[in-house]
Order: sequence, then C-alpha cells, then structure tokens
Amino acid sequence: KVLIDVPHSDLAEELAQSQTKIQVLQDTLQQVLDRREEERQSRQLLGLYLEALKNEDRILSKVAEPETVPRQEMDVVDTGTSSTGPPAKTALSDQILAALKQKPAPELCLDSQDLELVLKEDTQALASALRWDKQKAEALQQACGQELSKRLQQVQTLHSLRSTSKGKKAPP
Repeated sequence: KVLIDVPHSDLAEELAQSQTKIQVLQDTLQQVLDRREEERQSRQLLGLYLEALKNEDRILSKVAEPETVPRQEMDVVDTGTSSTGPPAKTALSDQILAALKQKPAPELCLDSQDLELVLKEDTQALASALRWDKQKAEALQQACGQELSKRLQQVQTLHSLRSTSKGKKAPP
C-alpha cells in the first residue's frame, strides 16, 4: 500500500528505474490489493450465505417437525374431555396457555403452528382463558401475528436465496 501511495517520480528515482516501469509496478500492486479485497469480501459473503442456509434448515425442520409429531394434548382439549382445562373453551393446549401466561415474550417461544392457533382464537375466549383483559389479549395476538409474519418472510427470503444460488454453477 505504501509503494502505491508514493509518487511515481520519487519511487523511480529511489529505485533507479524508469517512471513507466514504476507505473506498471504500482498498477500491478494495486491489482493485487484489489483482488485480495474482493476475495475477502467473497469469503465474508459466502459465510453469511452459509449461515443463512443453516438458519433456513433449522426453520424448515421446526416447521416440518409439528407435522410429523402428533400432538396428543390437542386431542384432549379439542374433545372437551379434559376436566383440568381452562375455564374458557379454547382450541389452545394447556402448554400453550401456560407459555402465554408465564413468558415475557411468548410469541418468541412458540412454534409457528402454535402462533397460528393463537391468531385464530377468538380474542374474548383467549382473554377469558388467560384471565386477562381484552386489550392485553389483542396485543398478544398482534405480537403473535407480527412474529409469524416475520418468520414467513424469513423463509421466503431463504427460499429465494436458495433458488437464486441453484441457478448459478458452483465455483471450481
């Protein structure tokens, strides 16, 4: 970098070379520095891309997991045979209701399927089941909606990245 910044005439005089040779030398040095910077940026971008793929795989495995594992507690609540259920009739399991009550940001603790259930639930029934006022239940549903929207956007972005990367050939 220092050799590039030195004026041609000073460097030519110091090395006892022509200014043309020094100009070629400085141009070559600048090209090497530029190439190194491009390689550094490429490695950094590749690292970010690989991290995004790992996150996509984690999100997709979490989304696929609820479909493969049957939820037995949902059957109990849905059939109404549970005598220990919440006072209001909801489609939400005791586990989801407990998370909603106990966690400071429950929308971050629930999986996407549970977020959808909370969103579909009647606000009044949710408020009654949690023993909250209607405004607090509405705020919770809004937060769950925003989190679900954010997750779906992340999945769409990752799919877009993946489809873009599949269209390009792998570097040699």
